[in-house]
Amino acid sequence: MRAAWVIILVAAVAAASYFGWQQFGAAPGTETVRELSDPSTERFVEVAGATVRVREEGPEGAPVILLLHGFSFSLETWDAWAEALSASYRVVRYDLLGHGETGPDPFERYAPAQRAAFIADVMDALGHEQVILGGNSLGGLAAWRFAANNPERVGALILVSPGAYPINGVADEPVPVPPAVALYLRAVPEMGLRASLKRIYADPGVISEERIETIGEKMRRPGNGEAMVRSLEEFVLPDPTAELANVEAPTLVLWGEADQVIPPSHGQWLVDAIPNAELITYPGVGHVAHEERPEATLKDVEAFLDQQRGM
Repeated sequence: MRAAWVIILVAAVAAASYFGWQQFGAAPGTETVRELSDPSTERFVEVAGATVRVREEGPEGAPVILLLHGFSFSLETWDAWAEALSASYRVVRYDLLGHGETGPDPFERYAPAQRAAFIADVMDALGHEQVILGGNSLGGLAAWRFAANNPERVGALILVSPGAYPINGVADEPVPVPPAVALYLRAVPEMGLRASLKRIYADPGVISEERIETIGEKMRRPGNGEAMVRSLEEFVLPDPTAELANVEAPTLVLWGEADQVIPPSHGQWLVDAIPNAELITYPGVGHVAHEERPEATLKDVEAFLDQQRGM
């Protein structure tokens, strides 16, 4: 079964189930312990009833960049960007609800609108009135929706292959989660994980063994699999055109031309709908351009940010 009906990774998940569940074997390392990866920059923060892993780097008092990762990933996806941008900005990242070391949300706030609203809770908890907001995939969907509904709190918006438009049957109503997809997310077998990542990254050679291990560990954290299934059960993509028109922040949209999760054509749709937006695409790059081409994307992001600061 290939279930390429959800925009945020299901095409990748389907690749695992397509080859047959039995050959993947049992998932290793399911007893992941909740912990901080880097206690010098990370902490757990109580946010609206959830305990959220937050990483903060860069000078205090500098402009804040808040980065949101995609479905099934964690804040580590932004490591390259954070290392570079933290020289001039306060870079803040957190594991989304039901992901990474944040783990399942006691209130199961997994619907796209709830994820967008939760950004305000995180900003309030950290004391940030306004941020430069960035997001990839599911995080990008939350980011632009938050910007549309809270224009005074977003100084600039950076989107990397974000969710937005209906795709593969997902529109106003959720689509039932195929059993093979649910099995994959709950167990994350090693061979299935590797097969799925080949659809996320256009060039699998850029993925280190350490990176694959980190992705697997975070997905297998107890409770995350069930939370991701619940996320898909609530996932909708209604026509966003009217809402996108409410985005006031200058917006940079980045897209890999070899993205197999969300069609690259959606990038042009976004910049046509957002009043002040520009699109940059990258040949031979997949769904996570910030990981596959960190140098190229950072160059474009820094130029965009310099423009906003009048430099």
